Amino acid sequence: MLDELAERVTSVLGLLGSGVSLHKGERLEVVTAVDSRIAAVELAQQDSQDGPCVEAARTGRVVSVDDLSIDVDRWPNYQRAARQAGVLAVASLPMRLAGRTVGALNLYSENRRQWSTEDLAAATVMADMATAYLINASEQRRQVELNEQLQHALDARVIIEQAKGMVATRQQISVELAYERIRAHARRRNATVRAVAEAIVRLGLQPAQDAPGDDPTGPQHEA
Repeated sequence: MLDELAERVTSVLGLLGSGVSLHKGERLEVVTAVDSRIAAVELAQQDSQDGPCVEAARTGRVVSVDDLSIDVDRWPNYQRAARQAGVLAVASLPMRLAGRTVGALNLYSENRRQWSTEDLAAATVMADMATAYLINASEQRRQVELNEQLQHALDARVIIEQAKGMVATRQQISVELAYERIRAHARRRNATVRAVAEAIVRLGLQPAQDAPGDDPTGPQHEA
């Protein structure tokens, strides 16, 4: 989606190229760029964490420069990379959704360019669409991960319950004591309770009958 955004905005606005950077923790990191010259500019900005893209992402405001040669002291590392790439004008638009800034879309021109309201509005629409896709995909991925975690926990509970019942039956003890023996076996082997339970159910493992809490004088121990 971000590759398509960079390619589409470059074509629609007749740019030298464009790039997208997203927040990763406290840093802004390059995700995509069109073309290799622009990628070098984006990477220079990522390394220094200074430039129009970083400023736009941090402030949540559009940052545009019609002629980079006029203000050469601004963002010195970025300026050097931009000159080498033949960039003379740049505009960076924050990518936002519901008040949340996730990164920035960067527009590059090889000519001095007065960024029009229409150009920035068109780029903003495309950036907003891509941002909405990103947020929705992220939420969907989190939901999938949560479902997987819940299923993993449920599967673990099922196998542990099966193991408890099998040990209790084989050793003629209570289910509670069976669980204590399974847990003690796991501690001694530096294993998880689930791993021991799976060995009991699938491999016929028999945990030792000397788990903490066993009563050596009672009928459960004798069993």
